[in-house]
Amino acid sequence: MSWSKLKQQLESFLCPALYGRVEYRASSYRYLPDKSGSCYISVDKKNILNMNDRTSSIRWYQTEQEIKNDSDLQIPISHEDIEAVRTDSKGIIPEDRLIVIARSRKTSVVAKELLSAQTSLSKSNFIVVANKFLSISIEESIESDDILLNILALVDRRVGKKRILNMSEKMKLKHPIVQYFYELRRSTL
Repeated sequence: MSWSKLKQQLESFLCPALYGRVEYRASSYRYLPDKSGSCYISVDKKNILNMNDRTSSIRWYQTEQEIKNDSDLQIPISHEDIEAVRTDSKGIIPEDRLIVIARSRKTSVVAKELLSAQTSLSKSNFIVVANKFLSISIEESIESDDILLNILALVDRRVGKKRILNMSEKMKLKHPIVQYFYELRRSTL
């Protein structure tokens, strides 16, 4: 499907309050094959999410540490997580340290998931995901771990007010850009 048709279909699913505010843009270089294209999701004429075909080097450790030290990221710790640490340590660690270790382990897992999701954002991936979004149910898009599917579902008119309001707990564990679009959609209610 051509970009113009894809863009037209995606914009036809936009929530009425966001129509004109959220735009899908793409640029490519027809006569310069060594230059790759870019794709943007913009809100109020500002590029919010940039997707580029060029691979960029990521400083994994630094980015993971930034995510781990982010105080806004709240990760719930279950009893099973604490028990896993207890069995790994053979019960010689004090209870309060078990909670700290379990939270650190879970934060590392979430950080690695966020990093892997960020590295897959590209224009070609956007087109594939957008076509997938148009062919699957809205529930699958919301429940997916894919950042782009989540964003496209959040700005979709088929997601109602009640469903948006009931998602607040689930959104705390999502990527910050997904949280941004969630808050944008909540502001229109």
